[in-house]
Amino acid sequence: MKTALKYRGGWRGLIEHMYTNGDYPFKFGTYMGCDAAGNRYYENRVEIPRRMAGLIEHMYTNGDYPFKFGTYMGCDAAGNRYYENRVDYPFGQHRWVEPGDINNFDSSSIPPEWHGWMTSMNDSPPSSEEDYISTKKGFIQQGCQSNAPLDHNVGHQEKFFNFHHMHNQSQVRSRGYNIGNPIVGLPPNAPDGYYTQPGSPYNPANIRETVMIGDLDADKGGGRPYKSEMWADRLRTPAEKAAIEAEQLAAYKLNLEEIQASRKAALKSRGAATFVGKTS
Repeated sequence: MKTALKYRGGWRGLIEHMYTNGDYPFKFGTYMGCDAAGNRYYENRVEIPRRMAGLIEHMYTNGDYPFKFGTYMGCDAAGNRYYENRVDYPFGQHRWVEPGDINNFDSSSIPPEWHGWMTSMNDSPPSSEEDYISTKKGFIQQGCQSNAPLDHNVGHQEKFFNFHHMHNQSQVRSRGYNIGNPIVGLPPNAPDGYYTQPGSPYNPANIRETVMIGDLDADKGGGRPYKSEMWADRLRTPAEKAAIEAEQLAAYKLNLEEIQASRKAALKSRGAATFVGKTS
């Protein structure tokens, strides 16, 4: 009994696949059908990388399968490409993504609209969302006349803006004072992207403006401003701190001498001792 040779049947099919594809060692596309002679016909309107780097990246990003064949469903703004194959793969593995940037990719790199399609929350990819809504609008029956600007129940949708295609905004935060976050490309002194409660000290509305009360180099044109005495003490040099301690010690000794002199003067002004009930 003669059986049809398939690519996933073994090394023989793999070698045949590489040998019959001309300039491409591997070609990925949608299976369109076959003729009576067993010739299989495929179609792919997406450019296939000729370089070996693209082939290795494709093998590396497909999980348990070194190669996966599916229908190209679309891509997002970050260049992530989405595919689907409901025939050859079990449910849960029939949809996958090829990262646009393999070096900076995790599960949060998938935008919300594609995440719903990847997890089978819906079967309509974002690339065909407008067509899907237009088709379903024909089944909506208007109960009464409406002046609403929209003719469907999805409602108004704001465009989602993100930072460097990072949809998890908790990662968009500075790693230290005045250094930003070079990992995600956040420049120094740029505001963090994650949400903070109104009462949080990290909320911009609760951050007080820094007010300087003096400058240690005011006589030299400035250069060491400070906002508190503790701040000024941190900016002083060891020589300046020693000079201040010596000045405070001298002032303490002078004050002590004045107190002792005033006590002696008070004792002299009292005169000789007197006794109650005794007359001279």
